[in-house]
Amino acid sequence: MARYRQALEAKIADVRSGMSKRRAAEMVSRPEEPLDFGDWCQKSHDEWLFVNQNRIEAGQLKELEAALDRISQGDYGVCHGCREPIAPARLEAVPWAKYCVRCQDEAVELESLPK
Repeated sequence: MARYRQALEAKIADVRSGMSKRRAAEMVSRPEEPLDFGDWCQKSHDEWLFVNQNRIEAGQLKELEAALDRISQGDYGVCHGCREPIAPARLEAVPWAKYCVRCQDEAVELESLPK
């Protein structure tokens, strides 16, 4: 468990550094020199990408922190779908996984169905 905890903590630090306040300040700062329309379009696009990347990283951060909680609670490595152990190879690849491969595939299939 110590190895998985270390991997999760390292990934959390990596995600948090990507979401840093300094990076956000750089993204929304206004340049000193005037920009033409094309420059403003590019800046707007870059800001849109930044916001969406932060949204994705915030979701991943929640998953990582939930995995740390599962370690503390003693149910880390147990599939939330079938309650069977998650394969060690899967946990090595995706230490925040809460489903085994079979249940993850089923969850993805369910998400892709029309609502």
